[in-house]
Amino acid sequence: MLVYLPIAEISVDILVLLLLGGTVGFLSGLFGVGGGFLMTPLLIFVGVPAAIAVGSEAAQIVAASVSGVIAHMRRGNVDFKMGSVILAGGVTGSTLGVELFKILQRLGQIDLAISLAFVVVLGSIGMLMLVESARTLQRNAQSRKSGGPRTRMRLHEHNWIHGLPLKMRFPRSKLYISAIAPFAIGAFVGVLAALMGVGGGFIMVPAMIYLLGMPTSVVIGTSLFQIIFVTANVTFLQAWLNHTVDIFLALLLLVGGVVGAQFGARLGARLRGEQLRGLLAILVLSVAGKLLFDLVALPDDLYSIAGGKAAGH
Repeated sequence: MLVYLPIAEISVDILVLLLLGGTVGFLSGLFGVGGGFLMTPLLIFVGVPAAIAVGSEAAQIVAASVSGVIAHMRRGNVDFKMGSVILAGGVTGSTLGVELFKILQRLGQIDLAISLAFVVVLGSIGMLMLVESARTLQRNAQSRKSGGPRTRMRLHEHNWIHGLPLKMRFPRSKLYISAIAPFAIGAFVGVLAALMGVGGGFIMVPAMIYLLGMPTSVVIGTSLFQIIFVTANVTFLQAWLNHTVDIFLALLLLVGGVVGAQFGARLGARLRGEQLRGLLAILVLSVAGKLLFDLVALPDDLYSIAGGKAAGH
């Protein structure tokens, strides 16, 4: 059954969109990530213009993150003070990112910029995750052979970040660190949210654990808290300035995502952390590889006429 997406100006099978939403929702529940870094490339693969995919996925992330934050708030796992500092950086970064998005769209280079951003970011993150997961699995295998306990990775050490000025106390996270670091992390992820249509949790969560030293118990809830407002800011600005938000597309993806996440969460509870990170790394690298191939492969039609929103005019 084909449905017409008014902003994207294409017709897509509604079952394909629901399946995409369900698949990414399943992966989100399985790996504990927002899924935007997978959904945007998948939408591009099925023919949705890159600019529309970015804007619409940001809208879908807003709704999905609200549900997650409510659950974490009930458990007291949200550091609102830390989240507010990261949010200030996120709003700043996302606003600048949307302006950069607009400039690239005007130049007709937005599709290339989005694809390159995904290749670089996903390739880097995926490789780091794969190496870390492989090392952990190897250490645990050696520990089992020797009869010793499983190796526990040391999550955080003090570094140069803790010597920065403008220090603040964050009682919920039990930290006394510079506000510059969380602000800068939020700003960087905000730019990515605007350019890539992602919540940034796949970067934010490791940064909060390894760089800031936050307890894992409050990281996910705090990350989701700031993601709500950053992606809401991106959605508003993308709709107002660039007209790249297709609400109907976002709603279809959200319906599929909510259902798929329930099944993913059940399966994820049965796997160990290093196994999940390894599988996620392989998936991330596969998506980056497909995008890279599409960038360098010779197209079937060497000459085509591109116009309208897809061409950034």
